[in-house]
Amino acid sequence: MAKTQKKPTNTRNHRGKSLIQRAWMGVSGAILILCGLAGFAGTLGAAWLLDASKAGETTYEILETNRPVYAQSPTGPEAASSALSTVFTPEVQYWEPLIKAWAIVYQVDPNLIATVIQIESCGDPLVSSPAGAQGLFQVMPFHFATGEDMLDVQTNAQRGIDYLLGGLERADGHVGLALAGYNGGHGVIQRGWASWASETRRYYYWGSRIYAEAISGMASSPTLQEWLDAGGRNLCSQANQRQAELEKQAGLLPTS
Repeated sequence: MAKTQKKPTNTRNHRGKSLIQRAWMGVSGAILILCGLAGFAGTLGAAWLLDASKAGETTYEILETNRPVYAQSPTGPEAASSALSTVFTPEVQYWEPLIKAWAIVYQVDPNLIATVIQIESCGDPLVSSPAGAQGLFQVMPFHFATGEDMLDVQTNAQRGIDYLLGGLERADGHVGLALAGYNGGHGVIQRGWASWASETRRYYYWGSRIYAEAISGMASSPTLQEWLDAGGRNLCSQANQRQAELEKQAGLLPTS
């Protein structure tokens, strides 16, 4: 969030099963509360960003701020009940149960959550960037309360999604601008494209288009493939290895 990650470091690779279990405990409790308040039917309802040299000759274009490319609001019960698109990489799909649960708890489209995970960590829950961004949502340390475990999946999701929702509010629901704010800080939302750092422009380009393609019903995302070809595949390869390590530690995969 707000900083580029280039060579993620290996940290806390001993968490295994407890990491997933703690995340589910927190999410399950919140879901039960929501179900009690609104009824079950009512509630079921980067990052690896690239250097300009890696981006080649791609032209990053701004979309009109008052004309989002998506028709449905990214927040609310209808958005939260959306199906998770199959366009995301397997390393992001790995988190599908939790992504759907977070969508219910925070009342936000699971495809938007998945888009952030895709370009921030590609599903690596323990990744750290040289700038200090942490975990699945690449949240900067100053967003956490004193004593919080920044790499705990549930805590990381809470802080990351809270910040994303704050950006959506400031951007009047415009996903592209909210994503720009997630990367460059909420202050960029009102400043306009011309003042944005190149990293934030790339983040807007990747994020807004991947999300639009995900919710369009497309079987694959050309923009996501472009992101992978431009360097994102390296991040996903590391995420795949990390997930395999965690499953071995949890006893879900053979050790040999």
